[in-house]
Amino acid sequence: MAGRLAILHGWSDTSASFQPLRDWLGAHGHPTTDIWLGDYISLDDDVRVEDVAKRMKVVIDGLMSDGTLAPSFDLIVHSTGALVAREWMTTCYPDGGGCPVKRLVMLAPANFGSRLAAIGKSMIGRLVKGITNRLETGQEMLNALELASPYQWNLTRRDLLQPPEQARAGETAVSPFGGGQVWPFVIIGTRAYDTGLQQIVNEDGSDGTVRVPAGNLNVVGMTLDFSRPNPAGGPEIRAWPSRTGDLKIPLAVLPERDHGEVTHPETNGRAGAVTGARLGQLILQALGCASPADYAAIHQDWEAITTATGALGDFDSEDDPAYQAARNAVFEGQDNPGPEHFHRYLQLIVKVTDDYGNLVKDYFLEFSDPGTKSSQSRDRTVITFHKDVLEDVHNNSTSSAYRCLFVDHTDLMKIFYDQNAALAVAISAAPPGRNVKYFDSAKEMALGRVELHAENLQAREALTQTRIFRNQTHFIEVIIPRRPIDKVFRLSQPG
Repeated sequence: MAGRLAILHGWSDTSASFQPLRDWLGAHGHPTTDIWLGDYISLDDDVRVEDVAKRMKVVIDGLMSDGTLAPSFDLIVHSTGALVAREWMTTCYPDGGGCPVKRLVMLAPANFGSRLAAIGKSMIGRLVKGITNRLETGQEMLNALELASPYQWNLTRRDLLQPPEQARAGETAVSPFGGGQVWPFVIIGTRAYDTGLQQIVNEDGSDGTVRVPAGNLNVVGMTLDFSRPNPAGGPEIRAWPSRTGDLKIPLAVLPERDHGEVTHPETNGRAGAVTGARLGQLILQALGCASPADYAAIHQDWEAITTATGALGDFDSEDDPAYQAARNAVFEGQDNPGPEHFHRYLQLIVKVTDDYGNLVKDYFLEFSDPGTKSSQSRDRTVITFHKDVLEDVHNNSTSSAYRCLFVDHTDLMKIFYDQNAALAVAISAAPPGRNVKYFDSAKEMALGRVELHAENLQAREALTQTRIFRNQTHFIEVIIPRRPIDKVFRLSQPG
């Protein structure tokens, strides 16, 4: 049975953009009189995500109290609207109890940032987006939206992952999601923009604005504590418990949709009739979810779609007849993207502190195969990863202690593991002054190292605490030890 719906837009957008979606839903069993369109300020520099969520609570509570809005409704969000919805739910309904939303359908959600945010804060962004708004583009909103933002870090540790210190203290890990409360769904495209200035932000593995792993709500978190080494000499590794338990959040990655087209099920996007209608089918499937069994089945259905999209990136050449057949089954020959466009990626969000909890902003991460014996072989693995696998590193503009690494998982498997067996990361940090070093008080740039991943299945199973997954974002907290040099404190017996 159709229920009541609300639709929430993203940064720099308005509800007017979603009138076609509202009309389409009305034509597919959801009366338009039961569909609400939300509006919020996103381009004024003083408005934060938290401000919007606070007003959202007041408005929704008021409409429900006077009977205008039903006490239970479904919510569809686009792009930055996902952060607003998560903030509202996590603040007002931290365990999901009493939340009026049952189904949360996220279209191209910027759950873990967007490369567009940094451009939006630039002068180019102010001239393009802020020309009619006093050159304001929503500084605070974009700070939250920027890759590796402290805001995303803190929000994720409130609604998806439990901080290790809370787990050690025995605190209950609650979340609005799962447990029969709110069922989230994520639908995202992986087609770039093909016209206009929007092409500036195109990159493989994204919809032109949001990367696939930045949309996926399934996340991993871990702490690598070099101040508390394990017996083997590496850091103590503490996995972050999931607040959602074993919930598998459905993710559908569509090869034929860009960031805007994913909100228009009434069109085929750039796909032919064979696949063009499936966006609408997925939205209706999510809105029709009625039980935990339905939810689990949708996850399996959507996983098959995501796997098929990723398989388009496994071909070596667009001239391969098998690739052409697979691509034409989606696009019916309408355009000709190469297989590299559909590579699978992952994000690593890294935050580095010292063992006092102070942010460490000047550090370097180096990836290599830990099994290499000679310096020449090690250099080769470093060059392969950093040149062919690591696509982008973004230092967050509010604090460079937070960084986002965008990793091509397809090339990791095809290129890096063609020559190597495992992946490790080493961290070195510039000392804070002449009297204190990191790791070793006798060395200027000492480092720590930890294995992250392995090609061999048996070896990967041994790395259960540091496994990395395609299409996902990983939050990695690194704690490094401060080491004062000898003269910082001495005891002596005067003669």
